Amino acid sequence: MNFRRALGAGLIGAALFAPLPLTTAVQAATPSQEAVVDHYADIAQAIFEDSLTTAKTLQSAVDALIANPSEETLQAAREAWVAARVPYQQSEAYRFGNAVVDDWEGKVNAWPLDEGLIDYVSTDSYGTESYENPFYTANVIANPSLEISGQTIDASEITPALLEQLHEIDDVAANVASGYHAIEFLLWGQDLHGTNPGAGERPYTDYDSANCTGGNCERRGDYLKAATDLLISDLEEMVGNWKEGGAARADLESKSAVEGLAVITTGMGSLAYGELGGERTKLGLMLHDPEEEHDCFSDNTHWSHYYDAKGIQNVYLGSYTRVDGTEVTGPSLSDLVAGADGDLDKSMREHLDSTMAQGQAMVDSAAAGAPFDVMIAPGNTEGGQLVQNFVDALVAQTGVTEQIIAKLELGDVQVEGSDSLDNPDAVLSE
Repeated sequence: MNFRRALGAGLIGAALFAPLPLTTAVQAATPSQEAVVDHYADIAQAIFEDSLTTAKTLQSAVDALIANPSEETLQAAREAWVAARVPYQQSEAYRFGNAVVDDWEGKVNAWPLDEGLIDYVSTDSYGTESYENPFYTANVIANPSLEISGQTIDASEITPALLEQLHEIDDVAANVASGYHAIEFLLWGQDLHGTNPGAGERPYTDYDSANCTGGNCERRGDYLKAATDLLISDLEEMVGNWKEGGAARADLESKSAVEGLAVITTGMGSLAYGELGGERTKLGLMLHDPEEEHDCFSDNTHWSHYYDAKGIQNVYLGSYTRVDGTEVTGPSLSDLVAGADGDLDKSMREHLDSTMAQGQAMVDSAAAGAPFDVMIAPGNTEGGQLVQNFVDALVAQTGVTEQIIAKLELGDVQVEGSDSLDNPDAVLSE
């Protein structure tokens, strides 16, 4: 269960919105608060443009798989999906604090999902029904007409519009019909290995109408194409939101500079603490549950966590490396903090580096054959410690973010929390 946690309230008291007083010498070397906020928006635009570019590469690979199913085209589509996650995960520090992004994010990155809504599943592990979700095993790919809970849905043509209709249908968040993770499931299939090594093993013949496995191969291709096309249009929407005059940039520009800095620190703290440290990492470790793994079909979770953390570091340093290798740099929050308190800026940089080092340790573990779901297995003390080290680094990093909020007098900034960190007994008693 998520909730909001006030950072800095006890240190700050009433919200203050005056710019931090600086000496004349420091002012000459320190960018304006407005310049920092403007550059933050420029990085967002670059990241979402890269997310769109890599999604279009994925779209081409998906088209090739559908036209000519083979081991090679399936592997190429999987590799394109993994590459598409790299820029997108770095965007997530923009989700919290920016309502335009947060309201949109569920269309492209919702998880976990009840994959039986989409396609066939192994009932041995998945089951056959859910009291909470009447669409738990709807299997859109196998059923051109759905009659569930008094609803009749025409699924004879699988189109982006149909997926939009089905996404979170019945207000069930696990009915994820679109986005990266629906595509991931269609490319890998279920991971039936539990907390043992191994990802999903969907065969390419699930798309081969001449040698069809899994049934409904053409409709499966239709679903995969519709989901990929919808991802493209959703990302095009978000790129537009960050261009000049776009909704997200305009919303940021409507705020004062100090309010803009509060948006930046809200994103840094919320992603690090409640979302990444809590819901995506600590929760799975506590429950030893591979279903709590973010990229659970592909076993790509280590990279998703790494690039989430990288996105926070990008925001603080005002720096982003584009997929073509171009460096986007400019006025940063780090510059402002250094102007106010050089030791505090040094501390934040060191904590960010520590978090990245712990993220790299999880990446190295996956490369050695023990990805995230293996790390969180019951009894895997060494793997569990790697995950806990990452959580601890994120929590410590958030503590320094709290100090920055106080130093820059940003007011009562609200940062997402997580029961897994703040009330673990409630999680274990459920």
